[in-house]
Amino acid sequence: MSAWAIVLIVLGVLILVSLCFSVRIVRQATAVVVERLGKYRKTLDTGIHVILPFFDRTSKPISLKEIVADFKPQPVITKDNVTMQIDTVVYFQITDAKLYSYGVEQPIRAIENLTATTLRNIVGELELDQTLTSRDTVNTKMRLILDEATDPWGIKINRVELKNILPPKDIQDAMDKQMKAERERREQILRAEGEKKSSILVAEGEKQAKILRAEAEKTAKILAAEAQKEALIAVAEGENRAIELINSAKPDAAYITLQGFEALKKLADGQATKIIVPSEIQNISGLLTSMAEVVKGDSNIEKQPKKTKETTKETKKEDK
Repeated sequence: MSAWAIVLIVLGVLILVSLCFSVRIVRQATAVVVERLGKYRKTLDTGIHVILPFFDRTSKPISLKEIVADFKPQPVITKDNVTMQIDTVVYFQITDAKLYSYGVEQPIRAIENLTATTLRNIVGELELDQTLTSRDTVNTKMRLILDEATDPWGIKINRVELKNILPPKDIQDAMDKQMKAERERREQILRAEGEKKSSILVAEGEKQAKILRAEAEKTAKILAAEAQKEALIAVAEGENRAIELINSAKPDAAYITLQGFEALKKLADGQATKIIVPSEIQNISGLLTSMAEVVKGDSNIEKQPKKTKETTKETKKEDK
């Protein structure tokens, strides 16, 4: 093999190696920073790019996706001097690869320290109960402060969440007792309200029952009165009809006398001490009285001879 051939082979290998180093493929959702002779040149986006071999140097691919950083618990002192352990979760995204590369050394560690100091400042202005019930407020304040602080680093803070808030053991015990007492108080209130509603429902039921019974009795009395009224009307109409029939038949004196006897019979059966008799009936009753006196006289005459005989016998015995 001649020297020219060796030279051509070496040149070909160098050209091939140069092409390999000059072609750079950037994947989706990533960015690459290019430096030429140690100075920032440009940022490569998604796709195929050609750079100068041996002069341009590329950084590691920088992910542009949202990143979740779960930081370890930090000791925080509240306004009422209660030390708690709070761990946070930060959701951030790299928006500028150049600022991210040259803005701060170890950006994740810088965000962690910034999160801890910001959390201490915010929670230090709140008491224990406010800290436990104001998570949304703390999250919002921390996000605004962190987003403003990390903007020069090419980082955008999307969300900040307080993952766990761990008060001291004695505080937890006191809170558990307080929660238990609160639950018991609510239970008693609910039981009392239930008994109250039950009593009200029972009283309303009794009231409705009494009202319905009274209405039923009222209706029954009204119906009975109406029935009695209709019966009296029917009897009066029947008597009226009977009188009309008697008048139309033109009754004689014998019929009237007979009806008078029937009336006297009914009056005699009553309990009244005084009886008022019409004049026509009085004549008849006088006649009956006279007949009764005659009958009594006859019976006395029959009894008198017997008494005379007995008297005569008694007289003879005395003479002897």
